[in-house]
Order: sequence, then C-alpha cells, then structure tokens
Amino acid sequence: MDVEDPSPLRRFVVAKRSITSVFDQLLDFVKDGSAFVDETWRSEDLGQVAVEEQSLEMQTCATKLATIREVLVRRHMKVAFFGRTSNGKSTVINAMLRDRVLPSGIGHTTNCFLRVEGTDGDEAFLTAEASGERSGVQTVNQLAHALHMDPTLDSGSLVKVFWPKSRCALLRDDLVLMDSPGTDVTLELDSWIDKFCLDADVFVLVGNAESTLMNTEKLFFHKVSERISKPNIFILHNRWDASVTEPEYIEEVRKQHLERCVSFLAEELKVVSLDEAPGRIFFVSAKEVLSSRMHRAQGMPETGGALAEGFHERLREFQSFERTFEEFISQSAIKTKFEQHTVRAWQITEAIKAVMDSINIASADRKIYCLEEREEQRDRLDFVRGQINRLTDSLRERIKTVTDDVAAKVSTALSDQIRSLPVLVEEFRADFNPTPETLDLYKAKLLLHVEERLVGCLAHRCSSSILRDIQDNQNHMIESVRPLLSLAVQEQFGLPSTKFELTYDLNLAALCADFQEDIEFRFSLGWTALVTRFIGPANAKRALTSGDPRIQEVSSFRDEMVVSIATGLVSLTSRASMTVLVIGGVVWRSVGWRIIALSLSLYGLLYLYEKLTWTDASRERVLKLQFVEHTIHRLRAIVPVTSSSCSQQVHKELAAVFSRLSQRVDLSEAELEGNIRQLSFRIQRLESIQRRSKAFRNRATELESQLEAFSAQYLQGN
Repeated sequence: MDVEDPSPLRRFVVAKRSITSVFDQLLDFVKDGSAFVDETWRSEDLGQVAVEEQSLEMQTCATKLATIREVLVRRHMKVAFFGRTSNGKSTVINAMLRDRVLPSGIGHTTNCFLRVEGTDGDEAFLTAEASGERSGVQTVNQLAHALHMDPTLDSGSLVKVFWPKSRCALLRDDLVLMDSPGTDVTLELDSWIDKFCLDADVFVLVGNAESTLMNTEKLFFHKVSERISKPNIFILHNRWDASVTEPEYIEEVRKQHLERCVSFLAEELKVVSLDEAPGRIFFVSAKEVLSSRMHRAQGMPETGGALAEGFHERLREFQSFERTFEEFISQSAIKTKFEQHTVRAWQITEAIKAVMDSINIASADRKIYCLEEREEQRDRLDFVRGQINRLTDSLRERIKTVTDDVAAKVSTALSDQIRSLPVLVEEFRADFNPTPETLDLYKAKLLLHVEERLVGCLAHRCSSSILRDIQDNQNHMIESVRPLLSLAVQEQFGLPSTKFELTYDLNLAALCADFQEDIEFRFSLGWTALVTRFIGPANAKRALTSGDPRIQEVSSFRDEMVVSIATGLVSLTSRASMTVLVIGGVVWRSVGWRIIALSLSLYGLLYLYEKLTWTDASRERVLKLQFVEHTIHRLRAIVPVTSSSCSQQVHKELAAVFSRLSQRVDLSEAELEGNIRQLSFRIQRLESIQRRSKAFRNRATELESQLEAFSAQYLQGN
C-alpha cells in the first residue's frame, strides 16, 4: 500500500508564508522609518539630528526589501532531473506526480528543458521561452505533439508546463520539477548549469540499472559541484525491475552499483560523507510505480497488470526516495531560498537600529542643548525684566533731579536777566515819534529786542550746560539699557539719537500786551505830581479820575483827600514839607509880599523850563522807564512758569528717550519670549523624535525576534 504521510514539503510552504509575513511587516516598517528619517532630516530648524546619508540609507533598505519580497513571492522548491537519454527521467517525474504529465515511453524523448509547476486554474497550459505565448493542453499526447511540432525548441530551450494543482497534490506545495534532455546529447553543459541549475535545491541523477554511470553524467555533476557548494544529489537506478530476470546476480549487481555511486558522491564529488552516501542511492522502477498509482487513482488494484516479482519492495524503495527527497528538498530549499534573505533582513534591521540609535542620541544631545539654551534665555529674560524695573526707578529719580536742576538754573538765570533789564532796554535804539502809529511800531521793536536779548542770554547761560546734562543722561540711559538689548534689536533698530533744543518761550508780546505808556507832560510841582507824591500813584489816579462812574461821592472822596494831604503835611515823615512851611511862614513874616512874588516868578520859570525841556528824548526815556517797570513786574510773575516749562521740556525729552529705549527692551523681551517658545516647541519635537526613534528601534527589535524565531524553527540544524 502507498502510505500517504503529511508531506514535508508543507514545511517549505509554511516557512515561505512565515518569512513573507515578516518581510511584509519589515517593508511597511522600513517605509514608515524612511519617511520619519526623511522628515527629520529635512527639519533644518532641529539641527543635524538626521543627515541625508541616513535618509538615503533608509530608502535603499526599503528598495532592497521590496526586491527581496518580490523574490520571496516567486520562490519555490526546485528539483532538477538529469541523466542520459531514455533513462526514464520523464517517467520518474510522472510517477512522482501520480499522473502522465510529461510525454514518456517508447518514441518520446525530451528534447528541451521542461519545467512543471502547479497552477491554481483548472486547465493545463504551457508557455515557450522564445514566444511566451500560452498554449492550452488537455492530454499528454497534445503536450508531446506541441513539443515535437515546435521547430524553435532545442536542448537549451525552456518550456514551462503549468498543471492544475487540483489534479496533482505534489504541485500544491510550491514544488517545481525540471526535466532535461539527456546529458549525452549536448556539449553545452556549462550553459545548462548557468541557465537552469543554479537555483535548484535537489538534483536527481536518473540512471539505468542495466548500465553503470557514464562519464557524461559524471562530468555534468562535476561541473554542478564546481558552481554550487555541496549540491543535494540523489541517484536513482531506474528500471531495477529488469534485475528479476537474473535473481542470482541481483545482490551483486546492486552492491556494485551502490559502491560506484557511493564513491562518486563521497570521494569524487565530496558532497556527502561515506556514511551518508548510501542514503542518497535508490533502486526503483518508475514505470511500475506510475502504473500502480494510476490504477489506484482509477479505482483499480494497484498491482493490476503484469508486474515483475519484487514490485512491493521496489515501490517501498521509491516511496523511501520520495520521503527522503521531500525532506531534503524542503530543508535545502528553506535554507537556500530563505537563509540569505533572513541574514540580509537581519542586516537591514541592524542598520535601521543604528540609524535610529544615532537619531535618538543626536536628538537627545540636541534636546539637552535646547534645554540649556532655553534656561539661559529664561534667565536672560528674568534679568532683563528685573533690570529694566530697577533702571526705571533709578532713571526716574535721575530725570527728576535733572529737571529740578534745570528749573533752578533757568530761574536763577531769568532772575538775573530781569535785574539787568534796564540795561537791555537802554541798549535799544530806534526812531522815536510820539504819534500813535510810530509809537506802536517802536514798542513792538522794543519788545522784540528785549525778548531776543533775554532768550539769547538765557540760552548762553543755560542751554550749553543743560544740553550737556541731557546728553550725559541720554548716554547714561543708553549705556544702562544697551546690555539689556539683543544684538538683533540693536542692529535692526539702532539706539535712539536725537538733537534736543531747549526753547525759552517768554512771549513778551502777550505778556506786555496791557502796557500803556504815559508820556504826557507833567509839571513836577503840579497838582497831579503833588497828589501822587503824597498819596501814592494808585490813590492819586483814583483821586484825579473825575467822571468815573464807580465814584459815587466825589465830595466825600475829596474830603478824604484833604485829610490825607493834611495828614501828609503834618507827618513826621514829610520833613521836607514841614521845613518849607516853617521857612515860608518865617519868610512871610520877614519879607512879606515881595518874596511871594519872587516865588511865583520862580515857579513860572521852573514850569517854563520843564515845558521847554519835555522833548521826544524825554518822552522816550520816560517810556523806557515805564516799560522796564512794567516788564520787570510781568517777568517776575512768569519766572516759575518759564523755569517749569524748561524743566518740562527736558523731562519730556529724557522721558521720550527712555521710552524709546524701553520699547527696544520690550522688543528684546518679545524676542526672548519668542525664542523661549520656539525652543519649547523644538524640545517637544525633539522629544517626539526620541520617542518615535525608540519606537522604531523597538519595532526593529521585535522584527529581529521574529527573524530569530524563524531562523530557530526553520534554518538552524537544517
């Protein structure tokens, strides 16, 4: 009975599915990692956390993995059958497939390479290497006819035969069987090996039990052994059923074949040891096995037909070959097809781990630098804020001191100028004419002259020192604030520099607008002069103003005036008047009316003299005296106002300078705050990069664990 055990070939299928899954995960992982590294590299504000070479390395890894995965998908187990013409290679393949898939038997020789693999469809078809066209085949005869009728096929051509997996269990497990022309039909062995054999996992040398190994067969496998390190080679002595005709020599012939084959494998090719070599040599009859299995598939007894004696032993030998072959090809295919890719995947994960470690370390270093820089910026911001607060209080006191000093200087200087006002007025020269129009022009010029001289003298005495004080204080403020400003603010906006001019706005025109000169002739001994002398200018003006509606009782006022005059006459302080009266009384008694007449004459002469000497020069002199008296009175009233105005100008200038400097400090503070926010955001991004790089590294470690598990399960010990 043909015992059906679970096929070892499934191990390859499971291994392929497992490693493909790992590569799928690895490819997705590397694509994500590549995008992460590329994004990190292009983030120039983070510094050299990642470099272009790392991004290119990740892209290269992704490309390599994609290529490897495509190769893995196409990977399969491949067994290549070689031997001389008509040794039954196609029959062996058919026996293994349990169906007549390839043409075999008398009249059928394989004239090209036939590659048999499974297809998920229900229809068999073939494709020729030259044309690539797909041709349907339903039977072996159709396949044989198609191969025979194609004139382009030769011993170096390849025809792929796709057989439905549903009709052949062996082809369901990613197994490819390669039939070949006889090794005795060509000298192109090297090209055969290069083209069809380098990816083979197992080689089956199908020999003829009726003859020994030929040199062409040995030469072929010597060439294979040169290109492939220790290839897996099985030797089938086919047509062993012919030995039953000579039963007395069967063991001796078997022994001879076995010794020669062991020597060939172990000593000539050195692909196995002497102990292992016998396990690679089998004596079978493929034709019998094929016939038996086809009968069984048709529901007929497997021993139906004429079978030679010892069939069951040869069947078991064939089954042993199949089991051994399946174990070897599964192990070999897993190792040859997956081991190198597994190692390459391991190298890729190690490279990715190195990249992620480098990014992690660089981002950690960069984060430390940013943290230190942020701390410095915060300390700087606290320093600037504290310093500007202290400077504000200090400079306010300094500005107050300066403005108070300015007020004192201007007040002192203006007071001195007021005392020298008579000299300033006396210096004035202009045409004087008592007519109203000319007089107004004269006063306007006088006002302008006095104001210009006063302002000039004030500027001469005060402006230079005040401006020096202002400049010194401005420089002091600038030098005090400069350490608080960033270089960018200093370069972008510069430091405030203004030219200040102190103005002394006396506005004499408005101040003396109510000045009314009195340049009418006044006799020094006249009634008005005497009244003024005795009762004062104010009372005299009231007394002499007749017709004033405010004076309700003129007589009463005049009585008061008489009393005042009398009081003045008797006053001790009016010594001169008393002296005149006493002398006059004495004289009156002594000389009489003559003296009175003489006095009246002298009085008249004095009046006439004063009248004749009352010229324009006298009038101008009187006007100037009146102007000086009036202006002094007005200027003394505005001394505090003027000094305060000057101090306010200085205060405004210094305060404006400090305000502009404070704005610069505000800009520096804003810049520091912006830097701190930017550094905080950068630190967050660096922390994110650290977390992501660690996550990628951990993911790489997980994938390495899967690769280790795959290696332990499928590669180690195989």
